Amino acid sequence: MSAASVSAVAAEAKTNGHHNGSDRVEDLKIAIIGQSNFAAEVLEVLLERHHMVVGVFTIADKGSREDVLATTARHYDIPVFKVAAWRRKGVPIPEVLEKYQSVGANLNVLPFCSQFIPMEVIDGAKFGSICYHPSILPRHRGASAISWTLIEGDDTAGFSIFWADDGLDTGPILLQKQCPVVGDDTLDTLYKRFLYPEGVTSMAEAVDAIAEGTAPKIPQTEIGATYDPALFREENQYINLNQPALKIFNFIRGLDSVPGALAIIEEDDGSESPVRLHGASLCGPAALENARPVRFKGAAGPAFVDREGIFITGVDGRLVKVKRLKKGSKMIQASQWFAQVGKKIVPLELNEREQEMEGILKDIWKSILKVDIESDTDFFACGAGSMDVVRLVEEVKDALEVPLENEHLFMAPSFVEFLNEVISRIRNGAGEASAGPAYDGVVLRENKKVISVPTQMFVNGQFIDAENKKTLDIVNPTTEQVICKVAAASASDVDNAIRCAHEAFKGSWNQVSARERGLLMYKLADLMEQHKEELATIESIDSGAVYTLALKTHVGMSIDAWRYYAGWADKIEGSTIPVNPAKPNNVLTFTKREPIGVCGLITPWNYPLMMLSWKMAACIAAGNTVVIKPAQVCPLTALKFAELTVKAGFPAGVINVVTGSGSITGQAISEHPLVRKLGFTGSTPIGKKIMAACAESNIKKCSMELGGKSPLVIFADCDLDKAVRLGMSSVFFNKGENCIAAGRLFVEDAIHDEFVRKVVKNIKTMAIGDPLNRGTAHGPQNHKAHMDKLIEYCEIGVKEGAKLVYGGKRVPNKKGFFFEPTVFTDVEDRMFIAKEESFGPIMVISKFHSSDFDALVQRANSTEYGLASGVFTKDIRKALLFAEKVEAGTVFVNTYNKTDVAAPFGGFKQSGFGKDLGKEALNEYLKTKCVTIEY
Repeated sequence: MSAASVSAVAAEAKTNGHHNGSDRVEDLKIAIIGQSNFAAEVLEVLLERHHMVVGVFTIADKGSREDVLATTARHYDIPVFKVAAWRRKGVPIPEVLEKYQSVGANLNVLPFCSQFIPMEVIDGAKFGSICYHPSILPRHRGASAISWTLIEGDDTAGFSIFWADDGLDTGPILLQKQCPVVGDDTLDTLYKRFLYPEGVTSMAEAVDAIAEGTAPKIPQTEIGATYDPALFREENQYINLNQPALKIFNFIRGLDSVPGALAIIEEDDGSESPVRLHGASLCGPAALENARPVRFKGAAGPAFVDREGIFITGVDGRLVKVKRLKKGSKMIQASQWFAQVGKKIVPLELNEREQEMEGILKDIWKSILKVDIESDTDFFACGAGSMDVVRLVEEVKDALEVPLENEHLFMAPSFVEFLNEVISRIRNGAGEASAGPAYDGVVLRENKKVISVPTQMFVNGQFIDAENKKTLDIVNPTTEQVICKVAAASASDVDNAIRCAHEAFKGSWNQVSARERGLLMYKLADLMEQHKEELATIESIDSGAVYTLALKTHVGMSIDAWRYYAGWADKIEGSTIPVNPAKPNNVLTFTKREPIGVCGLITPWNYPLMMLSWKMAACIAAGNTVVIKPAQVCPLTALKFAELTVKAGFPAGVINVVTGSGSITGQAISEHPLVRKLGFTGSTPIGKKIMAACAESNIKKCSMELGGKSPLVIFADCDLDKAVRLGMSSVFFNKGENCIAAGRLFVEDAIHDEFVRKVVKNIKTMAIGDPLNRGTAHGPQNHKAHMDKLIEYCEIGVKEGAKLVYGGKRVPNKKGFFFEPTVFTDVEDRMFIAKEESFGPIMVISKFHSSDFDALVQRANSTEYGLASGVFTKDIRKALLFAEKVEAGTVFVNTYNKTDVAAPFGGFKQSGFGKDLGKEALNEYLKTKCVTIEY
């Protein structure tokens, strides 16, 4: 059948056995013949429905890698047979046939079968053989049916489950389902949204019907029947460019993303370059800027390369834009064709030590990609994502101690290119010497690094002790060991820091121009980039953040924030306003946007450096000075950051860091009369106390990002696999210590059980452990008090009647504050866990029926929080109505956790007010002055 490469996350079977239920018409003994994730999921769903699977027949291992169907079957102790071929010279191989007969199957299920199965096997089962086919038979028979659905421009796609006979996909139909083909569909999108998930379910429905004696056998008509050429043969992959643009477009998308439509580019020197075309779209007349002509062999019309891609002209004069090309093993942006065309990859000659390094690199690639690594293996073509890039770069740096950036992989995605890059950098060498302000601190020897971290407060450009040298213990959540002791600022220490900030605001900082402010911020961002591995390591040790996530998000987004607001520093402008003059005089009215003065910042423990950067970067860009109190339990990245501000050249007193408790240090900032603005991120109860202090002291301006109970609504018409993946991320991202985490999921009843099944299976594959380990997906909770709160939260949920499906407790027999990812279902609106935020990795799921949209929105809004929300649906009307009616500052549609430094972030109701990020955040740190002049 179709050889499309599709990846899916199979759901864990909820049964440990595979026995037949007593209510069946007759016991089925099923042999599954096939391969791939699709077949593995069919197996699991059949087991869940209590069918008996007596044997699994799949393809032979490829090198040391077995097919996932075999791996899954062995997990359930089902006999596995790996068959390289079923026939020899058209005759069944006796020993293979004997193995098949040994299991005693009376029904063959072929969910994804690429081998030719002899009729002795097809007819050897009492109840016959059923086969999945990605086409509405008889339209498009053959192995490439779904590709031809797109190539022929059909407006309907779908699949058939048919009874196999001695013809080529000609057997009677048991079941068919279909879906519309939309304009941007490709092979992948059709599989992901319909053919794969519906196909798995339908295979199980077909077996149920057979067991119940209700399965039809509908003869296929020959009217409209086709048998299309197999596109796994290279000669059939060449595109005809001498046809209308729509047909060109359809052919490209029919082979996107595997294997790619083949075309020949004719070079100026007369040579020919085969390329594969990916990412096509139809477009109208294009204004091609600085376009260069490129010649395609056999094309009737011209083609051009510009900054958007390659434009191919059809015989009707319309254009097809191609975004990506693959030449050999390397995928490149089509717009870069002329820049890349002359480059040749010449492998370096390696000495003995470098050959050892090559082996190490191959092992790292293999551990991530799960494939055998050849010279032309392409990292991204193997399905790697952004976190895989981070992991690869970090593991290579660990193993070979070579400085690398993510961009090095993007520019060298094949193994031979990457090997050349690494070896070249090692041969050239690299190093950095640094100097900074004097301080007392702790030396961390972790992550193959030696990192010096200040433990004193940072005030007026110097690291100093707290009054009476008072300190707080800082605990590593992974080991539960004390890392160091950090200064605990008193109210007197806070007063000193604020007065230094006030003097800097009136003095040295006032003399720095807006453009110079921006340059200082850019320099600080560059220093953070240079020290990002140290910062991420500190973040992992101090807060329990997974190192790869700390690099990408905790530190990466912090750097982005400083660069983003550096660009705003000299673009903060007022406006002129037309007003009615008192004639005969004239009037000029204009506004000025001015900094507020000393700003106090109080940041939480879940993203220590990122929350500092989100607030402080906007604050500094606006021209203010700052006194910040980082979280009591994890202040070390803030102190390391302070060291970098000195190296960047910030004047003394502009940035000050006071460490300590919220009740003393934080309260002193809130109450101080010289602080004119306070930015706070934390819990709603503490936010209320801070607001009261701000009002009572000097009615200081404040912005609050407080608690959340963000609803995520998942409709049955969603992309289920994506909803599962991002639904899990919405809860478990950063160990659930995420202010916009989906505190409650509403899942439509039609997909509820399947959604839960897939979530639980994926949880079981999550690697929980040392956050510095590059393979870890889930680290420890930030501190013990929080972990204890999560345990209590789950106990309340169980007591009130919610169903604890998974987790709910501390990870057993493991040092550190590790809490199991948790799933609750059957959660009713009245329950504590339906109303209150856990701020941990606890998924709270409630069912809903789609018939009452307004009631659903009312349930989503039945909370005093309004920070974020999300909805998964393909119905744009439902998505927009939800976005309109939900009471939340952020609405995610078919995504989650997708924040950007340019997009405003903040909540409604008791989730607070004011914005972080984006242009709007500058308003939090500016005041508007109106000037009127009469002349």
